[in-house]
Amino acid sequence: MQNPRNEMVAQLHNLCAQGDTTKLFALLNHSSSIINETAENGWSALMYAARNGHFDVVKMLLEKGGDKSLANKSRQTALDIAKFWGHKHIVNLLTHSRSGPKPNFLVNAEEEHENYFSSTFLDRRSDKRTDTNWLKSKQTHVTSVYIIFSNLCPLVSLIGTKDNAQEPEIKLCRLQHEDVKEHLSKPNEVSLIFLGVEKQLNNPSTAGAQKPVAEQDDALVAWFALNVENLSTDQFEGKHDGCYFLQPPMPAFLQLISTEAGILAQARSVLAWHSRYKFCPTCGGETVIEEGGYKRTCLKGGCPSLQGIHNTSYPRLDPVVIMLIVHPDGNHCLLGRQKRFPAGMFSCLAGFIEPGETIEDAVRREVKEESGVKVGHVQYVSCQPWPMPSSLMIGCLGVAISTEITVDKIEIEDARWFTREQVIEALLKGNQQSLVVPPRHAIAHQLIKHWIGMNSNL
Repeated sequence: MQNPRNEMVAQLHNLCAQGDTTKLFALLNHSSSIINETAENGWSALMYAARNGHFDVVKMLLEKGGDKSLANKSRQTALDIAKFWGHKHIVNLLTHSRSGPKPNFLVNAEEEHENYFSSTFLDRRSDKRTDTNWLKSKQTHVTSVYIIFSNLCPLVSLIGTKDNAQEPEIKLCRLQHEDVKEHLSKPNEVSLIFLGVEKQLNNPSTAGAQKPVAEQDDALVAWFALNVENLSTDQFEGKHDGCYFLQPPMPAFLQLISTEAGILAQARSVLAWHSRYKFCPTCGGETVIEEGGYKRTCLKGGCPSLQGIHNTSYPRLDPVVIMLIVHPDGNHCLLGRQKRFPAGMFSCLAGFIEPGETIEDAVRREVKEESGVKVGHVQYVSCQPWPMPSSLMIGCLGVAISTEITVDKIEIEDARWFTREQVIEALLKGNQQSLVVPPRHAIAHQLIKHWIGMNSNL
């Protein structure tokens, strides 16, 4: 006898294949957690909708957190399936679902790529951060969701493995106000931030109906995050059997389901800022958290930070360049190795951008410092939030104008030119090869795949 969850997943797939938006909306509102569950053949709801050309269904699934990166047992994504069956409207939706269609006057622009730690189903609603009354009401609202961290490690639970995945997947434990009210009663001991609200689905049965603003606000599902030092899982075991605090951050964070990775990145980065900047960087005085956790205000009258807008009062972000350098022949790429890497692993070179430096110049400087290779043309590819603790990885391709390697031996221990064939083998066979590249969650992996997909000549 089929268990209830499997029956629900089968129903989800059938509705997506049939294009029944009304029943699908009701099902997802009742059980959104099954949206990325796959059938025995590895097909997801998004794939069934793409196969049958159901535009509204694909749009609904994407708005609710449907994962475009999933691949079936034939290694096809929903985009691959839509292309094969000639559903151009679905292809455009899957390609431009975040940024909208590319303007025709930007014909040479690269498509926007969504990396791990950047996917989220929350609308940050920064306009609500200064609405103190609304935030207070949402903190105790029955639908509000809390995720909790202990020493910046999130509380999670295991959700099993996929048919085509080797590693287990985990999910953030979703708590309610009742579960955390004891900690919220001690504001001096915890950091609380407002993450945003769940993006709203367009209900086909109520399309066009305009509700009062107050009623719309009440229907919003708000998410909050808090960090508590040295917390035990004991009080959460009753509601989340087998829950635990996920640590160490790397590589453990890469087990999180992709639709929640962006939420983790947002929450942990801001909470990490609060843990490091408890006192005013301007005068050393005590501060208080404001604007939903996105500002710390000095309590000392006359502090210069109270006059005007200062970046010391808001969460910090560290920009980092990470780059795949291509040989002048177009068929080799430069990869480096740090001592802490697993055996055989090589990755893209990377480094922090310095004050007064452009992205392009940072790429050229870092590559020259670490490998001795000189770089000419540099082009941006995509970026990735990296919450360890709060960096933004700016992914680029660069073309070398010299090829002799001189490793500095301080930041990296080795750097080599690898052929296109060696890299393709590493991507296809993983740890079975002498060359190992970073996992698919890392932007370094995506930069390597981007280069492999290009023609040999840039």
